[in-house]
Amino acid sequence: SFSFTEKKVDYHATNVLGLIKGTELPNSYIIISAHYDHEGVINNVIYNGADDNASGVSAMFSFAEYFKNNPPKHSVILAAFDAEEFGLLGSKYFVQNNIVPLDAIKLNINMDMISRSDNNELFVVGTRYNDTLKQLVSNIKATRDVKLILGHDGGDKKENWTYSSDHASFYLENIPFLYFGVADHDDYHEPIDDFKNIHPKFYVDAMHTILTVFKTIDSAFNQN
Repeated sequence: SFSFTEKKVDYHATNVLGLIKGTELPNSYIIISAHYDHEGVINNVIYNGADDNASGVSAMFSFAEYFKNNPPKHSVILAAFDAEEFGLLGSKYFVQNNIVPLDAIKLNINMDMISRSDNNELFVVGTRYNDTLKQLVSNIKATRDVKLILGHDGGDKKENWTYSSDHASFYLENIPFLYFGVADHDDYHEPIDDFKNIHPKFYVDAMHTILTVFKTIDSAFNQN
């Protein structure tokens, strides 16, 4: 838990963490993260944030359920970060007040907006900075109808998502990351980002795709 002041208002924020011990590499950690805060109430209108980012948090719950019967080889910390919308403050607090040594964190998988896409496109950001990850992810065959696209981690600043969500806090500590997300849509940071606008089939397929990536990396990845 931590506190901060924004717009002359004091906030008390809380990161919610869960730990699953690895079966083979218990002292090496993969952080699976999603921020659970959103815009709150603005002018007496509730901003529910179904895609941004209830979708990522719900996917993290699915990971927890999967791990009950399929324990990972690496230890996994499930991290629901607070205060992402205030400048990635929850993830910054996590890496600055780490509960495990930073050099024991081998990867951050961050999910932020993964439940809707008119083109069935799910982007994965971060392979540009790690050749091993790039090779592993590039060789993963598409699952179901989702188009898994590597990119948005170089070139034009507007199209570079390296700093767009909580994975940036890990990147700044030289920790490899993969960020899964979709392109911005008309409901982004609007009060109409509600559950009725989620694309259920795409969401399920996207979750299966991310899980496939995780299983591949958990079996093969050992960043020194």
